[in-house]
Order: sequence, then C-alpha cells, then structure tokens
Amino acid sequence: MSSAHKIGALLFCPDCGTLLNLPDDGHSVVTCEQCNHEEPASSFDNIEVTTRSHPDAFPSPLRQKRKTQTKHHQEDHQGTLVAEKCPQCGHMQAFSKEMQLRSADEGSTIFYTCASCKHGWRINN
Repeated sequence: MSSAHKIGALLFCPDCGTLLNLPDDGHSVVTCEQCNHEEPASSFDNIEVTTRSHPDAFPSPLRQKRKTQTKHHQEDHQGTLVAEKCPQCGHMQAFSKEMQLRSADEGSTIFYTCASCKHGWRINN
C-alpha cells in the first residue's frame, strides 16, 4: 500500500493523483473519489495550513481612505496633489483642499479637483 503524496498542506492520491478530501470526524480512512484508494486519516496529522491573501483581494473603505491620505506636496495654488480617483474620468490624481465648514466637533470637508479633467467634487470627512 502506497502513501499519499504531500505538497505543502495538500495530500494527493498516490494511485491517480487526485486531491484527497480532509477526513470526516470519526473516520479512520479517506477514500479517493476517483479510484477508491483508501488513505489512513493519520496521514493528515501534523499538517500546517497557511493561507495568504493579496492586500488588494479584499478592498475596504479604510484601506482606500488610507491611500487617499498619501500626499505629494507640490507648490501649486490648486492644493495638494493626492492619489484619488476622479469619479468622472477615472484619472488617479487630484488636487485637494481641506476646509472646516461645519461645527468644530464635526469633520472637515475635503474638496478635490481632478488633475486631468478639472472635475470637482467633495467629501465630508
């Protein structure tokens, strides 16, 4: 009886190469779905599973806000050049100005002007 081939945290059937399922609770063997090879459940002992995700795989408003806070100071009367996507043309740079228009205990308002098409928009911070 041959034993399963281990690649990372995966076990493959030694007869046909099919990925073996994890053993069900209380079962002592795992049966290959393709060739019916029976692998002892103990083959899955001490397997460490590590998963990694690319940072952009799960977009979040907080991560997007952090990106917009990256400022490239540029001497210009239009404001500070930041990495912000224009809702009109999709350009990824805009000039920003921050102003306190509401009461002091509320957030400020950020005015954006696209560096490409000059479209303007605002966000209450």
